[in-house]
Amino acid sequence: MKPLTIVVATDNHYIILLAALIKSIEDNIRKEQQMNIYIIEDAVSDSSKMKLQRSINPNITTLHWQKMEEVIPKGMDLPLDRSSYPLNIYMRLFIPYFIPQEIEYVLYLDVDMIALGDITTIFENDMSDKVVAAVLDPRIITFENSWGGVLNYEALGLPGTTRYFNTGLLLMNLKKWREQNVTEKIIECIDNNKKFANYPDQYGLNVVLANQWLELSPLWNHFSTIETNEKPLLIHFVERKPIYQSYNYSEEFKKIFYRYLNQTEWKNFKPIGESKRYIKKLKNIFNKFINKN
Repeated sequence: MKPLTIVVATDNHYIILLAALIKSIEDNIRKEQQMNIYIIEDAVSDSSKMKLQRSINPNITTLHWQKMEEVIPKGMDLPLDRSSYPLNIYMRLFIPYFIPQEIEYVLYLDVDMIALGDITTIFENDMSDKVVAAVLDPRIITFENSWGGVLNYEALGLPGTTRYFNTGLLLMNLKKWREQNVTEKIIECIDNNKKFANYPDQYGLNVVLANQWLELSPLWNHFSTIETNEKPLLIHFVERKPIYQSYNYSEEFKKIFYRYLNQTEWKNFKPIGESKRYIKKLKNIFNKFINKN
């Protein structure tokens, strides 16, 4: 049984979310399945790395650390958008460049997630003719959505009814991605359409990969902001995270998050106040300004 390959990106602030995510994956993965987790790190401290290492089950999980500045190929620049999202949101675009060539499929996950199903089953989808597999974004659904879709879809020559996926979970066909030079196309797309890219990485991925993706069950990327009678296979804490005092969505999902977090070195963690959350966003904007200049 080959190990699964999973990629995440985190800074020191969000590594606590990653710790809970890994524990949830370990708890639900099938017996004897192992995984290699590549962590693209944005200034993660040595003490945080040690805490994470002590939190995992080494019989299941092997961690591989990659510095953010080292995964960006020479000659490529980040598309510097106007949002307050951290620069590490773009790191998923560079996965095909540092993952060993013999690995065909990689699962990218945002760190603000909790797995409640066996992620091995995601890898069992037939991806032979698709670049990525993902889940429809329930807030947007199609390009013509005026709130967060692809507002200039007509100028791009795309139908407004084109379905729009969320990029928090991506099963990537690395061979097809490389063959089609997807990374370069996405960066160019975002750079040329900054004023339309409300969710910059998602905008680029959806435009470049329009109709080239496999749609997965919505249970594999269920937003914490949406109540459901079904049991999600993966919870995605979009918007406010459960590590903040101001989290005000599903209490059940919050309890699940802390159940896994309390199995890590961050057990008994106290939620963060709003001032620290705003400081984090200001730092994200400042880092983009520095990179731009």
